[in-house]
Amino acid sequence: MGLYHKYFKRPFDILSSSMAIVFLSPILLVTALAIKIDDRGPVFFRQNRIGMNGCVFCIWKFRSMSVGTRDLPSAEAAEARITKVGRFIRRTNIDELPQLLNIFKGDMSVVGPRPCLPSQKTLLELRQKNGSSNCRPGLTGLAQLRSYDGMPETEKAYWDGIYFSSISFFKDMAIIFGTFRYLMKKPPVY
Repeated sequence: MGLYHKYFKRPFDILSSSMAIVFLSPILLVTALAIKIDDRGPVFFRQNRIGMNGCVFCIWKFRSMSVGTRDLPSAEAAEARITKVGRFIRRTNIDELPQLLNIFKGDMSVVGPRPCLPSQKTLLELRQKNGSSNCRPGLTGLAQLRSYDGMPETEKAYWDGIYFSSISFFKDMAIIFGTFRYLMKKPPVY
């Protein structure tokens, strides 16, 4: 484990997530209001995910599906009952912004492997083998820049292992800037 990963990655996460929460608070408030008006259910969607070293934590997202929709991996969510506001916040990835709270709290990092569902046993086993289960899951990561949702679990784990074996400040910055470029592309159609 390098100096950045050991001593500076967590302070970077706290600083960047707190700044982002303050800067993005108008978007967070408008989104919460739009969800409430559109579907009248809860604003947030909470779900158990697997974090660092196999610990379970509760991830926060803006709710994009109708109340009562069962838990699904994001690749299968397009088939579920997505609300009108949900369609927009998924396309723009605004639904992921409440995870800034998970980052601030310490469940997640800005950059790392995406947190998986407890039911994704194969991905969990592959991450244990390559060591990437030993870092905090991220809001974005190396696999996300390579079309994460359509990717087989073996390939996700491969990219997670590549990231874990070479965590550095410069790699994290490259992934963050790559994520911004990725978000500027035409959104997928749901």
